[in-house]
Amino acid sequence: MIIEPRMRGFICLTSHPKGCEQNVKNQIEYIKSKGSISGPKKVLVIGASTGFGLASRITAAYGSNAATIGVFFEKPPVEGRPGSPGWYNSAAFEKEANKAGLYAKSINGDAFSNEIKRQTLDLIKEDLGQIDLVIYSLASPVRVHPVTGVMHRSVLKPIGTTYTNKTVDFHTGLVSEISIEPCQDDDIANTVAVMGGEDWGMWMEALKAENLLAKGATTVAYSYIGPSLTEAVYRKGTIGRAKDHLEATAFAITDSLKSIEGQAFVSVNKALVTQASSAIPVIPLYISLLYKIMKEEGIHEGCIEQIQRLFQDRLYTGDSILTDEKGRIRVDDWEMRDDVQAKIATLWKQATTETLPEIGDLEGYRNDFLNLFGFEFEGVDYKADADEMVGVPSIV
Repeated sequence: MIIEPRMRGFICLTSHPKGCEQNVKNQIEYIKSKGSISGPKKVLVIGASTGFGLASRITAAYGSNAATIGVFFEKPPVEGRPGSPGWYNSAAFEKEANKAGLYAKSINGDAFSNEIKRQTLDLIKEDLGQIDLVIYSLASPVRVHPVTGVMHRSVLKPIGTTYTNKTVDFHTGLVSEISIEPCQDDDIANTVAVMGGEDWGMWMEALKAENLLAKGATTVAYSYIGPSLTEAVYRKGTIGRAKDHLEATAFAITDSLKSIEGQAFVSVNKALVTQASSAIPVIPLYISLLYKIMKEEGIHEGCIEQIQRLFQDRLYTGDSILTDEKGRIRVDDWEMRDDVQAKIATLWKQATTETLPEIGDLEGYRNDFLNLFGFEFEGVDYKADADEMVGVPSIV
């Protein structure tokens, strides 16, 4: 079938298997070009199919020759309907890893559930014995609690007062003002239940209880802080409360891993185009301005560049891991440079539908968005028939 991008609002309903394969190959080539990392050898990535999770799996495998197990919840294809991009990414990763002689197996299902945890523990026990790095990179808006059975939904809302600011429709380039009403009732508790650290803690306790963590094992979860521009709706809103909980969980996990000399960290990463960030008001406009500045300064990074730097310059330097005053690893340091943020603050005031094409990088934003779904990659013939029925080798 010929597969083209089909949009509904901020979601692309289709994905291209060959484009997703090219995306994975490009990331692999980048890691190989940067040389080896004295890093982990047996890695579990929870949320392994897109974004930072996929980049972590690729970096571990091709930077450190690590065996990897990836856990994700993706939609396989059916005849005449493509699968989700994460499915095709994972298929491509396993295909390439197998060719390179690297161990790679995947589990597709709800990582919040006890069943998927059990399946993962059994696979580690059977194939790898112990894990020395656990990456936690889940990005789900919904969680069914494995103990209570309650379904929790996260919301992105300010706390206390309505938030009003500029945003952009990245499809049309229209800059407009948007208002987001404050959260209500159980919104904070539900958001913390989905996006906080409870599930991360459950994973680590389960791994520890069955002696599946190697001595000195490290675990890293990903977070974001962002600028003062988005603070009211993001870091000081409902999502921020969840991120606070995630960061507090890192200290609790570190305490629980003392017996094996293990450590838990939260890595604060840069703002990037993801399926989640594209749906957040204000963020696409901020990223458009940020990309323009960081590209001009020669400090722009995508997911794979961010994670390679995290592994090479933070996690596996041979020295103690550098953190900020709150114990967080910071690879958002280039984004948050005073000069970069000062330029964004100036451009923000100037941003209109008419000025944005010149002062921002909306084209780069759109391209990165389409890349998420396997579109707009060089070397892919999008006019040719594509076989949508691609399988992930380790998933029967």
